[in-house]
Amino acid sequence: MDMGALRRRVALGMAVLSTSGLLALAAPGTAQAAAVCPGRKAATLPFSTGTVHVFRRGGYVCAYTAPKNPGAKRTMSVSVQARGNRPVVDEGRYTRRAGPVTVHAGHRCVLVKGAVGGGSVSSGWILC
Repeated sequence: MDMGALRRRVALGMAVLSTSGLLALAAPGTAQAAAVCPGRKAATLPFSTGTVHVFRRGGYVCAYTAPKNPGAKRTMSVSVQARGNRPVVDEGRYTRRAGPVTVHAGHRCVLVKGAVGGGSVSSGWILC
């Protein structure tokens, strides 16, 4: 292989690596959320100390709570309840998120709750 061909291959490789790096930086929230809950984002419930992210796929609803400032362990919770059923809850002391929790809701409304430290949110019946 001559030096010109080698340089072209190295340049092409560097271009591919640069492009993939830029794509990873352009949409980090999308890639991170996809790893936590499958489906399309159905709701975002912000509150003073965090946010609850709600996703829907088919008849399933998935949610997790993320703090505004991750890092220190603190009490967090997330709860999803399909109308007529008991809630599915994850609560404890976490650094990054509580959940995910998933319920089969079918075509029923769901009630989503989340908390981080002293702040909390409740959606009311949504996704009806």
